[in-house]
Amino acid sequence: MKKNLLLLFFLSFIATGVFAQHNVSVSIDGVTSEKGNICFAVYNDEDSFLKFDKVFKSGSEKAVKGKTAFNISDLPDGDYAIAIFHDANGNENLDTNMLGIPKEQIAFSKGKMKMFGPPKYKECVFTVNSNMEMNISLQ
Repeated sequence: MKKNLLLLFFLSFIATGVFAQHNVSVSIDGVTSEKGNICFAVYNDEDSFLKFDKVFKSGSEKAVKGKTAFNISDLPDGDYAIAIFHDANGNENLDTNMLGIPKEQIAFSKGKMKMFGPPKYKECVFTVNSNMEMNISLQ
């Protein structure tokens, strides 16, 4: 009986601690129109950052002029970086010019676009260990 109680306690400790899932409420400022969607991609390591085939979690929300809000749910404890763009024409792609410079508004969880490209993962990374709120401004 005592062993069963200890096992039950241990399993419940693991389930609530190690496998904890959190929500990140994101508010996007600077949305210039109601056309299209605000698309996001969540990355959980440097090697996958900004690679479309290695996204940890992604989604989109209907654009609301001025400010668009959405939730990213079920994130385990860890480090993450978010890339966001306003898909104004609804083609589900980040449109760029001939030089690869985005034509649509973009943003990152922390870092900003640089003169010669996007920020690095380590400049955008944030830690999730509880539910949190984040404000991001489109560029």
